Amino acid sequence: MRISGNRQLKTLPGLDTRPTSSRVRSAVFNIWQGNISDFSWLDLCAGSGAMSAEALQRGAKSVTCIEKSSRACAIIEQNLQQIAKERTTFQVLKGDVIKRLKTLAGQQFDRIYFDPPYASDLYQPVLAEIAFYNLLHPEGELAVEHSPNFKLPPIATLAVCRQKVYGHTAVTFYCPSSSKEGQLVAL
Repeated sequence: MRISGNRQLKTLPGLDTRPTSSRVRSAVFNIWQGNISDFSWLDLCAGSGAMSAEALQRGAKSVTCIEKSSRACAIIEQNLQQIAKERTTFQVLKGDVIKRLKTLAGQQFDRIYFDPPYASDLYQPVLAEIAFYNLLHPEGELAVEHSPNFKLPPIATLAVCRQKVYGHTAVTFYCPSSSKEGQLVAL
């Protein structure tokens, strides 16, 4: 797998993780173009860490990844070490995403990317935890990758600000409800 700048990343063999396709990765970063530099990034269900590596490559100042698999965490560490620059920081947190979100209470992130296994029951509880712990910066955005056939649950303090479908993948973007007042932007 490659990210911008033609950097090669390691991935787990087999189907243990489902890396975000280069088409979706490119589209998300094109939407957020110019809004990653010097930002803090949170990657939930990080898999290979490709989205975080891309964020670092594009100028994120700090990256936090949460991943359940020990093997995947080792791959993420390797991938981010090869991308990280002198003034950037990253951390890889192993464990259950819901439990790990609690340890981030008091922090806010400019961009959050959430890509759980599509058939999981993680969507509602993770979105609720992000809102409850106020992890999204007031001017930030949260992108949630999911199946186009799946309707994401409403979250009281988060408003859908745009949605996009890329073949078998949909990405729904949330903003704090006070910043966009629930306006849906079609792209």
